[in-house]
Amino acid sequence: MNGIIRQGKVIDATGEVTIKDIYFKDGCFAEPYEGPFDVDLDAAGKIVMPGFVDAHCHLRDPGFEYREDIVTGTRSAAHGGFTSIACMPNTKPVCDNAAVVSYIVKKSQTEGYVNVFPIGAVSKQLQGKELAEIGLMKEAGIVAVSDDGAPVRTADMMRKGMVYARDFDLVVINHCEDPSLADGYMNEGYNSTQMGVLGVPSAAEDIMVARDLILAEYLDLPIHLAHISTHGAVDMIRRAKKRGVKVTCETCPHYFVLTDDACLGFNTYARVNPPLRRPEDVTAIIEGLRDGTIDMIATDHAPHHEDEKDVPFDQANNGFIGFETAFALGYTYLVQPGYLTLAELVEKMSSAPANLLKIGRGTLEVGRPADLTIADVEETWEVDRFQMASKSMNTPYHGMTLTGKIKATLVDGKVVFNDELC
Repeated sequence: MNGIIRQGKVIDATGEVTIKDIYFKDGCFAEPYEGPFDVDLDAAGKIVMPGFVDAHCHLRDPGFEYREDIVTGTRSAAHGGFTSIACMPNTKPVCDNAAVVSYIVKKSQTEGYVNVFPIGAVSKQLQGKELAEIGLMKEAGIVAVSDDGAPVRTADMMRKGMVYARDFDLVVINHCEDPSLADGYMNEGYNSTQMGVLGVPSAAEDIMVARDLILAEYLDLPIHLAHISTHGAVDMIRRAKKRGVKVTCETCPHYFVLTDDACLGFNTYARVNPPLRRPEDVTAIIEGLRDGTIDMIATDHAPHHEDEKDVPFDQANNGFIGFETAFALGYTYLVQPGYLTLAELVEKMSSAPANLLKIGRGTLEVGRPADLTIADVEETWEVDRFQMASKSMNTPYHGMTLTGKIKATLVDGKVVFNDELC
């Protein structure tokens, strides 16, 4: 694809905003040239950014296509401005071998709207007993390994996983939670007590974060910690980084937007794992984003069928969809209050996750794949779960008014989403 994006407010790697044209040729960003152009979009007054990269999502394909599949999941991602997404291995069958990896890669290439990069399991069947076929999965296309949905259960298995991942130039992404403390349904605290619901203490996350930081420091190997949600975790990671520990981490919009108050009234749409925490945890997450302790923002997009949410609170599945609201939540709750600049938000949603996964995207540099996102940061809109592009509609943000609307998404120069942008 050859094309031009005209007169947008372009955010570059330095954080400066410049009004200029962006060119791409044969699917890659290019120096200015004369047409003809296959794609010619007027972005005047809009923000032009590197395409967003999500380092943590669930596409449910194969095995749970009644919740989401590669077609609907990538369509939802495109609507949210994401051009590359990395999907977790808790599928059915588990993505713990080259055959499942190849299935995801091939289906996404032929049917997907955006780039899909599989994440392979650390252990076979996510059981924490035997290492999965990491080398063969790397050859088939994985970009990281994780047992997400559950932690890598033992320190010994985590150590082996980190060593093997290093040998194949991969990083381990761990779901930080001590299973012996995590047999609950929401954050342990005043609200869980008031509701009579078994809670999960913040210590469940903090203990696993501490274990992984100790291993990373001892082995001098990198580790990436998923969906950080507690004050204690942020504090430990901050101190570890100052010591030179090779740790990166992510959080999700719900951990800087919502508290466990959202669960009041037994709202199953607010059930998620890790659970929504206390106001002081939200404050710590925001501060971690501000000072760079938290490197990136992921969605943990987790579609569920209505029948899996329209049940008693303690029987509902954890998680909710996140692609289509992520940017607007970041803009509304981080940029508008002044916690982050727009450039800092974009970096945490594009180049930082792209660098973690080593996919060569998330940038507007000449020669790189022409993945970009165009947004109107002055437009407000109301979240309507019945209008989502995802197959599922389990969002806790229904009815909320947000600022920042994705207007177009391009992957390799091809327009995969266009919200009436001429």
